[in-house]
Amino acid sequence: MTTTTTSTTSVASVTLEVADPEAARRFYTAFGVESRIRLRASGAPSTGFRGFTLALTVSGPATVDAFVAAAEGAGATVLKPAARSMWGYGGVVRAPDGTIWKVATSAKKDTGQATREIDEVVLLLGVEDVKASKQFYAGLGLTVTRSFGGTYAEFAADGSDPVKLALYRRRGLAKDLGVPVDGTGSHRVTLGGAAAPFTDPDGFTWEPAGPFAS
Repeated sequence: MTTTTTSTTSVASVTLEVADPEAARRFYTAFGVESRIRLRASGAPSTGFRGFTLALTVSGPATVDAFVAAAEGAGATVLKPAARSMWGYGGVVRAPDGTIWKVATSAKKDTGQATREIDEVVLLLGVEDVKASKQFYAGLGLTVTRSFGGTYAEFAADGSDPVKLALYRRRGLAKDLGVPVDGTGSHRVTLGGAAAPFTDPDGFTWEPAGPFAS
């Protein structure tokens, strides 16, 4: 674990590191999330599961279907077709740059037509020890809002933040996304909002970042 004296209270930005930023920008514009992320050119080696996912929470099944269809139409691979589950309704796609996205709703029936509105974006980090990582982030100033033992933890975000941070046991996250758990190399994601750069116990990097701008 990297020792650091920095602090942070929430995620101010999420930067995806991609081989072709212009191609990625076109995809994310078609997908409908271009205002929620930043893009940076990177050729860092990365194979298999990168250890994280970005999850969109939306209003109903029709909106889930609309986002999944938009992603697939722009070149994404569907890892899990949208379907009902005990928790609601959702699907999983992999963007052309390799980032995995989950789109879900707690509603099992539509109460209106599909929209392009996103209620919430959650960055789920797959970690080896949820309790240890939760303690690490709490020590940096993040406030835990939900926690389920060694399985899951979620942190507060203020109203100006585009993304909420959560921790999920790595093996469980891979299973939920429908991908093998193995992966090597760069995570290909950087979190912004720290007072000074640092790396967390699972190798996720943070950097200083001002207010999010699209």
